[in-house]
Amino acid sequence: MGGHRHHGEAAVEIVIERAQAADADTLTRLAHAAKRHWRYAEADIARWRDALTLTPGFIARHPVYAARAGGDIVGVYALTGAGATRVLEHFWVAPAHIGTGIGRRLLAHATTRLRAEGVTALRIESDPHAEGFYLKAGARRVGEVPSTPAGRTLPLLVLTLA
Repeated sequence: MGGHRHHGEAAVEIVIERAQAADADTLTRLAHAAKRHWRYAEADIARWRDALTLTPGFIARHPVYAARAGGDIVGVYALTGAGATRVLEHFWVAPAHIGTGIGRRLLAHATTRLRAEGVTALRIESDPHAEGFYLKAGARRVGEVPSTPAGRTLPLLVLTLA
């Protein structure tokens, strides 16, 4: 490991706060940039446009939390659903900040809030590249779900909170 330090690690204070409807374009750009980090074809990115979009209405209706470093939004998560099981609808970290602990901070923020609400499980349809992150955080794979394009599947994970 030596003295290597990830870019930005511990250099800037991270603040996690509720996203605002006005952040929609910034959050959508972040989601696209994070997805592109995994070198998907642009045709696939275009196909996933809706899934990578956070609209002002969505942000107003759901718990959406952004991680800010200085003035910049560097990560975001969004939850959907009601009752004992919720769904991790969005979870994105800016490519320059992947591997710096922001994802862990965001997930801890989400699970702390959910436990306080009595939620017992978080369902995650993970990008295949992100599955290891969630498994390390304690999620377990319970199956897979169909995705686009046809024939593609995503790991279905559950993080038990209780």
